[in-house]
Amino acid sequence: MALEITDASFEEVVLKSDKPVLVDFWAAWCGPCRMVSPIVDEISSEYEGKAVIGKVDVDANQEFAAKYGVRNIPTVLIFKNGEVVDKQVGAAPKKAYTDKIDAAL
Repeated sequence: MALEITDASFEEVVLKSDKPVLVDFWAAWCGPCRMVSPIVDEISSEYEGKAVIGKVDVDANQEFAAKYGVRNIPTVLIFKNGEVVDKQVGAAPKKAYTDKIDAAL
């Protein structure tokens, strides 16, 4: 399962990570988000120990969604050394996400 990231834990989990981080910005009411969620959980298992995979519920945690200009969900951001290095807006196949993580590894 992907980590549940909140505004309170975002800096520690994402920005200070020594590994690449995939962050899925989502909401419970979003249909495409529900399609992406199992893919993100699958990736979480496959990249355990190599990358951090997490989700931010934008309804409950708006600070970092706003900071990174997330206007449409799902939006997946890839962070490396605390910086955004790639993004995917809208639902995409699993390979689109894994290619972005692999490029950041």
